[in-house]
Amino acid sequence: MADKKFTGTSTYIATDDLMMAVNAAVTLQRPILVKGEPGTGKTQLAVEIATALGHPLFEWHIKSTTKAQQGLYDYDAVARLRDSQLGDDRVHDISNYIVRGKVWDAFESAVRPVLLIDEIDKADIEFPNDLLQELDRMEFFVYETKQLVKARHRPIIIITSNNEKELPDAFLRRCFFHYIRFPDKETMERIVDVHFPKLKKNLLREALEAFYRIRDVPGLKKKPSTSELLDWIKLLLAEDISPEALRSDDSRKAVPPMYGALLKNEQDVHLFEQLVFLDRRSRTQ
Repeated sequence: MADKKFTGTSTYIATDDLMMAVNAAVTLQRPILVKGEPGTGKTQLAVEIATALGHPLFEWHIKSTTKAQQGLYDYDAVARLRDSQLGDDRVHDISNYIVRGKVWDAFESAVRPVLLIDEIDKADIEFPNDLLQELDRMEFFVYETKQLVKARHRPIIIITSNNEKELPDAFLRRCFFHYIRFPDKETMERIVDVHFPKLKKNLLREALEAFYRIRDVPGLKKKPSTSELLDWIKLLLAEDISPEALRSDDSRKAVPPMYGALLKNEQDVHLFEQLVFLDRRSRTQ
């Protein structure tokens, strides 16, 4: 039976081009490589695809020390040595010391799974190439047990990257690529509405104006993300901040209330204060 088309979920607003990219990758049976600013929903996309299509999800979150082999399996030689010193009978069966990785788990799934390989660019430069053959052939060999592991169903593979380093061309050729652009105001309104359906329109309007005004400041070290906007709105509601407070012309309130949810370092706070001050001074001259 053919997979259902991904159209987003009740909690995840997917743009038309994102839905097209996901469905194209599924049709082509290629991994989809998703890039975009931190906080644009790259990791959550895999969760929502699994939910929308009714598939199990296997998540492999990559760290700087992660090796490609760990996604397949690990051989715990230290545990086997310890057990042999203790006279444990388990040492006679080497399979007791094979630890399955997330790729193996996905390959063994009884129904077609979604496999998330999250933040692949955190690992060393050889990491993507070390997975090429396994992801192409949908199989790998366990040398310790002389076992060939084949995928029961080809997973829907979501690979995310924050662009911390370039990925090898050979790896890129095997992927369907999509860049998640930062949401425009209209899309962001829909996203906020999912999380805060009862938010008053005038507060939403002023919050978005303030949010995008901050994002447009040239030279920010870290632009606030969608997740940070949602945190900020939650604080505004909790503290009962009025829409008027967000558009105040009081120079002492250059930075929006609860700014710590949006601006995450002192340089950005100082830069924003300076630019707002200069803008207001130019308007009064």
